[in-house]
Amino acid sequence: MKTIDNIPVTKIHRASKLVSTGAKVGVNYLKYYGDKLTKTEHLARTRLNENNAEDIYDGLKQLKGSALKVAQMLSMEKSIMPQSYVEKFSLSQFSVPPLSSPLVLKTFKNYFGKLPNELYDSFNTTSVNAASIGQVHVAEKNGKKLAVKIQYPGVAQSIASDLALVKPIAMKMFNIKGKDSDKYFKEVEGKLIEETDYALEVQQSKEIAKACSNIPNLLFPKYYEDLSNDRIITMDYMNGEHLSEFTAYNTDQEKANQLGQALWDFYMFQIHKLRKVHADPHPGNFLVSENGELIALDFGCMKTIPNDFYVPYFELAEPDNINNPDYFSSKLFELEILREDDSKEEIEFFTEMFHELLSLFTLPFQEENFDFSDGIFFGKLSELGERYSKNTELRKMNGNRGSKHFIYINRTFFGLYNLMFDLKAKNVIIDNFKTS
Repeated sequence: MKTIDNIPVTKIHRASKLVSTGAKVGVNYLKYYGDKLTKTEHLARTRLNENNAEDIYDGLKQLKGSALKVAQMLSMEKSIMPQSYVEKFSLSQFSVPPLSSPLVLKTFKNYFGKLPNELYDSFNTTSVNAASIGQVHVAEKNGKKLAVKIQYPGVAQSIASDLALVKPIAMKMFNIKGKDSDKYFKEVEGKLIEETDYALEVQQSKEIAKACSNIPNLLFPKYYEDLSNDRIITMDYMNGEHLSEFTAYNTDQEKANQLGQALWDFYMFQIHKLRKVHADPHPGNFLVSENGELIALDFGCMKTIPNDFYVPYFELAEPDNINNPDYFSSKLFELEILREDDSKEEIEFFTEMFHELLSLFTLPFQEENFDFSDGIFFGKLSELGERYSKNTELRKMNGNRGSKHFIYINRTFFGLYNLMFDLKAKNVIIDNFKTS
């Protein structure tokens, strides 16, 4: 894979990169209008999405950092984003161009004050994994194989300016309007800032590994604080393959069930027992060992769940509560889905919309065991998301609604559901976490 010798760091350089990307998108639209004259609307739109997805991703992967992280987040919105974008942006999860060897050494020296060969017995300057915020190298010390994650230069300093650049795109895509929209972007900015603090990540990783040590078939690497700082993490190298690689070929149902149960228990234990959850559930953050154990990585993005959100959120997982109109409405107000300044039409529309969404989305919690390989269930979720994403009435209304905590909690559940479906896990015991 081609390596990168430099990353745009200043606000001006990063903005100019996005401007050049925007120019390419403009050309793609001119081609689209031409295609409409000679092709069907579907074919013309498909080509437009493919060209835009490729050009936008190519621009973001040069920037890395929070701009690329936003693409990674969007790749998980399978029911909202066109398939071309999902496929291209999914590459940001664990496959982007790495830094060149000279830039790796320079970056390491800047962050640690020493070169890698002064800290490790051996260090491979060729990355084995490159993602949005950092890349991983293999090292060895005292006979132990290690993974060393190095943050890309300039990432932490460019978060606010990157988000300011992508904010107009995100607001249009998700129909966010109104004076309170900043609370959502501040929530994302706060989490991205935390993700660039590798000292915090090491602390959170150790806490989660200790708290979840009793969950069967779940493994964590050991972290080495003396070889880590706020921009570099050293941990055990864990042997395994990415979850997406495993699910692409696996036909062993027993192993799929074992992994699915471990993954589900891991998340339910965090949400219900710790009230703090790994809010970045994409395939690049999980490995599968030779023995069919789940290996959890990367605890930079952790979402604390406050009680005033947790209680009404999970009260709406109960069928009796969903089907009690007055109670259901009161919880929608608590969760800021309904607003005091809503019109009668908005209240009726969003009450009906969220009743339909929650009645379907909470089905797993209403069963003792659930079949996450059920294509009908996931087909209905996808159809519902697609239907509302195209709803013209919804686009006329203010999409700025819901507690800011929905951003990462919904991201967690949608990501978890997608991973469970990819695994095709069956007979998953929903409340199994209570015995951990």
